[in-house]
Amino acid sequence: MFNARWFALRQVLFHAATPGSLRALAWHGTVWTIAGYGAAQLLRLGSNLILTRWLFPELFGLMVLANTFLIGLALLSDFGIGLSIVQNRRGGESEFLNTAWTMQVARGVLLWLSSFLLALPFAEFYGEPMLRRLIPIAALGLLLAGFNATGLFTLQRELRIGTLTKIELGAQASGILVMLVWAWLAPNVWALVAGGLVSALYKLIASHRVGAGTRNRFGWDATAGRAIWTFGKWIVLSSAVTFFAEQSDRLMLGKVVPLGIVGVYGIALACAEVPRQITLALVGNVLFPAFSSLRELSRPELSEKISRKRLPCLYALALTVVPFAAFGDFLVRVLFDARYWQAAWMLPLLALGLWPRLLCNTIEPALFALGKPQYSAAGQIARVVWTVGGTLLGFAWAGILGAVLAIALNDVAYYCLINFGLWREGLSELRQDAKATFVLVLFLFVVMSARFFLGGGLPFYG
Repeated sequence: MFNARWFALRQVLFHAATPGSLRALAWHGTVWTIAGYGAAQLLRLGSNLILTRWLFPELFGLMVLANTFLIGLALLSDFGIGLSIVQNRRGGESEFLNTAWTMQVARGVLLWLSSFLLALPFAEFYGEPMLRRLIPIAALGLLLAGFNATGLFTLQRELRIGTLTKIELGAQASGILVMLVWAWLAPNVWALVAGGLVSALYKLIASHRVGAGTRNRFGWDATAGRAIWTFGKWIVLSSAVTFFAEQSDRLMLGKVVPLGIVGVYGIALACAEVPRQITLALVGNVLFPAFSSLRELSRPELSEKISRKRLPCLYALALTVVPFAAFGDFLVRVLFDARYWQAAWMLPLLALGLWPRLLCNTIEPALFALGKPQYSAAGQIARVVWTVGGTLLGFAWAGILGAVLAIALNDVAYYCLINFGLWREGLSELRQDAKATFVLVLFLFVVMSARFFLGGGLPFYG
């Protein structure tokens, strides 16, 4: 799997890269992103293997609900401050950065105060009194994130991904260490909360020590503020809809099934989303900054640059998805104890369902770089309608199996609307998508057939 991905990335970015060139920066950024993501997954996997033996599924289910609440607060108020710094021509000026930082701090304070007001009705809706205390304390992480230096976005803008990756890994490792020690001494949900807060604190301190860009202070530039809001008004809509599209499955499952099942579903989803998280890391660290630097090109030139480099990445992603779809059940049964084995049939379905999103993730950043986030907003609205309606109908039809099937298919509508936007902007790559999908289906058929005839059955058993 690693060799295929490495070969594809070399084909994409390595040819004739000169020091300091966009291609060289993108190449080094991609290497750091992949290496950092691999290290992060190893840390996460190791900690999950330990924590799932010390903590009950109900505690993970409780934290799924709390995290869903916090993600909702963050996304419903997200107007793309970081994206504006990366995308805007003034993103390197101190006046612009200080204005952005002032807006970010104010947002963080408001989010934390809002958590006190909203935690009570949220806890009552789910019948979980523990959420009343859990949410405001966990929301301290949003307050700390509001004070993060804009240097993090400057690193992203300049494609200095190595430094950014080191900060992310340091934050994750410190949080996991605290989480494990706490869970060993006192196996309760506060171990998970403490780990998140320590991680946020580490990132805050590191962001101000990195020395990238201007040294932040409170300030306001009206022109910069208008530019951030003008760009971010579509981000607000897209982020709000993204929250409901991404989290409505957990919100509804938390209401209709026991917390233990929600925790098991969270484990299955975390494993299935590994390929998607790779693409999201590449999008944020490499593709969006790179596409933003090319936004002045004509549509045909931009399309040609994307098309020439994208297909090998899609082939590599196809080869990455297949092991999760074909052997995800084995992964769950080998790594986790019997309390989490119901995730075994969920993981392959969820992994296959992510394929349309992976296709979008490799080209959708071009729409943001061109200042066209409205297509993503429309796509996320379609996902909300599908997820809410499909999950309810699926659960009524076949219980948790029907709900998971509906969730696995919720990216189809999103894919259609994103590709409508790409077609409107002269960037459509449907032929590449078809080629990569054919490779995925062919490889999956071969692997599944071999498994079945060797007596391994199918991964959806149970």
